[in-house]
Amino acid sequence: MTDGNLNLSADKLQELEHVLLNTSGNTSLAQRFRALFTLKAVGKSDLRVIDIIGKGFDDQSALLKHELAYVLGQLRHTQALPILGSVLQDLSQDPMVRHEAAEAIGAISQPESLPLLEEYMNRPGEHREVRETCEIAVDKIRWDWGAGKERKDNRDADDSQFTSEDPAPPLAVEDPNAAITAESKRVSDADIEILRKTLVDPSLPLFTRYRAMFSLRNLSPTHPAAIYALASAFTTSEPSALFKHEVAFIFGQILSPLSVPALIRVLEDEGENEMVRHEAAEALGGIATDDCLPVLRKWMAKEDAPQVVKESCVVAIDMWEYENSGEFQYANALVNNAEPVPKEQAVLA
Repeated sequence: MTDGNLNLSADKLQELEHVLLNTSGNTSLAQRFRALFTLKAVGKSDLRVIDIIGKGFDDQSALLKHELAYVLGQLRHTQALPILGSVLQDLSQDPMVRHEAAEAIGAISQPESLPLLEEYMNRPGEHREVRETCEIAVDKIRWDWGAGKERKDNRDADDSQFTSEDPAPPLAVEDPNAAITAESKRVSDADIEILRKTLVDPSLPLFTRYRAMFSLRNLSPTHPAAIYALASAFTTSEPSALFKHEVAFIFGQILSPLSVPALIRVLEDEGENEMVRHEAAEALGGIATDDCLPVLRKWMAKEDAPQVVKESCVVAIDMWEYENSGEFQYANALVNNAEPVPKEQAVLA
């Protein structure tokens, strides 16, 4: 199944809206996330979803708002651009939310978005994660409409098992404009090492490093060495929290137990940026091995943990329970109406 095959009545959409926006005042964060991903499953064919999601940016939870922005980007519809632009421009929003809005603008990938992204990429005093996200989004849009236009126009023919709209296209060892996929059987350990060195080289543009990152992700199902290469990015010497948070997000897509030790170290590191730790928590919830649950419970209950880390653990525990239950799907806010949403499409940002 692909996103957008559901056709819901106005009453059912309103029901989802009430859950997402917590109009009752007593809806759990986990339930709200499930409602959001149910809306994502219908949003490609029903543009009413964009307006519903757009109403959520007044919420108190930065975690939820950043997830709203992520979903709008994944829907890839230009109708969301004014909403996302307003969020990026709103300096009262948490930088994590504004960063996700910028990334979503890049995912929708329209050249007319370039002036706005360039403005905040160059804004004096801008938060680093917002500035870097705008830089990557600018490079992505230029690539999509230049060297990568053929790939962008034929994204449905992409043979990668990962269906997300990514911040950067994969980078090949031999040809910078080609894509290594999980089907590349002749990739050697030496090729993976080349990608790893590109990944961890802070002298290179972030867009180039992201391209190596997504190449390693695509190789990970058939090349476990790619997982360890990605984990090597979690170093204290890495200057970009944005970069490390994207690695943690990718581990939430790959869902390999091989990444669990690295993710636990990130979540447990109180000196790490909370945006990176939040992403590690959500990845652990999706991987859902037995050793993930105790650390998630610990940080959910820890009184002095950052709010976004605590909330991420709440949502991650819900994901862990789903993965270890007999539930048919995660995005089940309308259990009697919704079609199954593939696990990869319910990956949290």
